Amino acid sequence: HYAEVHLLLEPLPPGSGLVFAADCSEDALDKNWQRLILTHLEEKTHIGVLTGAPITDMKITLVAGRAHIKHTEGGDFREATYRALRQGLMQAESVLLEPYYDFRLEIPENMVGRAMTDIERMHGTFSLDTRGGAASGGTWDSGYGSDAASVGRQRAGIRLLTGSAPVATMQNYQKEVTAYTKGEGKLFVTPGGYRPCHNAGVVMEETGYDPERDQENPTGSVFCAHGAGFVVKWDQVGEYMHVESCLERRENPEDTGLLVNGAPSASFDEESAENDMQEEWIGTEEIDRILNRTYNANKRDKSVPAKNSWKLKHGSEKSAAVSAVTRTYQPKKSGEEYLLVDGYNVIFAWDELKALAAANIDGARGRLLDILCNYQAIRRCELIVVFDAYRVAGHQTEFFDYHNIHVVYTREAETADQYIEKFAHENGRRYRVTVATSDGLEQIIIRGAGCSLLSAREFEQEVTLKSRQIQEEFQGTKEKSRNYLFDGISEEIIKEAGKQEE
Repeated sequence: HYAEVHLLLEPLPPGSGLVFAADCSEDALDKNWQRLILTHLEEKTHIGVLTGAPITDMKITLVAGRAHIKHTEGGDFREATYRALRQGLMQAESVLLEPYYDFRLEIPENMVGRAMTDIERMHGTFSLDTRGGAASGGTWDSGYGSDAASVGRQRAGIRLLTGSAPVATMQNYQKEVTAYTKGEGKLFVTPGGYRPCHNAGVVMEETGYDPERDQENPTGSVFCAHGAGFVVKWDQVGEYMHVESCLERRENPEDTGLLVNGAPSASFDEESAENDMQEEWIGTEEIDRILNRTYNANKRDKSVPAKNSWKLKHGSEKSAAVSAVTRTYQPKKSGEEYLLVDGYNVIFAWDELKALAAANIDGARGRLLDILCNYQAIRRCELIVVFDAYRVAGHQTEFFDYHNIHVVYTREAETADQYIEKFAHENGRRYRVTVATSDGLEQIIIRGAGCSLLSAREFEQEVTLKSRQIQEEFQGTKEKSRNYLFDGISEEIIKEAGKQEE
C-alpha cells in the first residue's frame, strides 16, 4: 500500500465553518486522486487534538500528494488523508472554542451594578444603552419577536444591557435575574456562534484527551521497511516522507511560484529536499526501493548511476552525452525451457481457484499445484510456481519439488514479482522463459528482459486445452488396451476350429 497526502491548514474568521480546496498540479497527482482526497475530507466529522471536539473555521487545501501505479490500492488515500489532517493539527497552534450567547438584558436601574458584576463573573462582555432611562424617557425595540411587554414600549426606570457571554456560564442566569429583580428583569438570548474558550486549560484538563492514544484518529503515519509497516510519530514524519514539504515554498516563493501561509501537514527535511532538487526523474525500480525501505536508509552514492533509471543532474556536463552500451548476442538454448507462474496472481484470476481461496487459501494452492502437475506432463518444461512469503518474519527463500514441478516461497521482504523479475533478467536471454501473470507493470519488465508472456486468462485457456488433450489421449489408449477373445488368434486356426465343430 502506498499513498501520500500533504494538506495546508489555514484559519478562517469565526462562523466560516470548514472550507476544502485543492491547489495541486495534475502532473504530480492525477485529478481522480485529488477528487478522492477531497471526498474523504468532506465525508467525516474531523476532531481536534485538544479535547477531541469537531474542528471548524478552517480552510484545508490539498497542496501535494503521490500515488504509485502498482502499490496504491483502495482505501490508501482515505487513511493517508485522515492521518495528514491529524498530523497537521498536531503541528498547528489549535484554539479551543465554545458556544456563546448574544444576550439582551432589561434590568431595573437600581440593579444595573449587580447585572454588570454578574456578566463579568460569567466572562461576558456588554454595553449599556441609556436611551430607556427615566430621565430621557426613551423607547427601544428589543428585537425578539412581537411580545407586547418588550417591543416598542417605553419603560421608565429600566436600563438595557447588550453583549455576549459563554453558554456554559449563562445558561441558567434567567432564574437569577427573575429572583433578584422580583420579576421585573427580562433576559433574551440567541446563539452567537463559537468563540475562544474562556477557561481552555480547565476544560482540557477535565477532558483528559490524549490525541496520541486515540486509536480511531491516529496522529502518526505508517511507512514501510523490509516488507513490513511501522508507525512514525507525527513529529518525525518529515524524516520519512517522500514528497517535499509545502513549507519550503513559502521561504522561496519566486522559485516555486506559490506563496502559502498557515500550518502544513508535514514538516520539512532539508537534506531530502536537496536530493529531490538534484533528481528530476526516477525509475520504477527506485520507487520500489523507497517503498521497501525507510527514506533515510535508501540513500546511495550519487557518483554511481542508478540502475534502470535516467537521472539528469543540474549543471552536469555528463547529461548531454550518454555512453553507448554494447551487448554480446547469445543465442537461446532451444533445449531448455522455463515456465514461471505467479501463484497468487493466477489463483485470484481463475474463477474456480478464487472461489476455493475464499474458503481456504491452502486448498486453492494445492489445487493449483495439482493442475500444473498435469499440465507439465504434456508441456514438458521446467515449471516453477512462485508464492509470496515476504510478510513472514525471518523467512528464507524456500525451494522444494512437488511431484514433477518446482515450488518457491520467497524470503522476507521479497515479493513474487521481484523474484520472477530477477529470474527473468538473469536467464531471459539465455533460455526460453515464459511468465504467466496478469500484473501490468511486471509484464512490461518481463518483456524488456526478452521473455514471453501469458496472461492469467490465456494461461487458464491453455491449461484447459492441454487437460482435454490428456483426457483424449487417455481415452484412446484405454480403447486400444481392450482385449477380445479372438483378437490374438489367426484366421487359419479359427477356420480349422470351425471344421472340427462340424
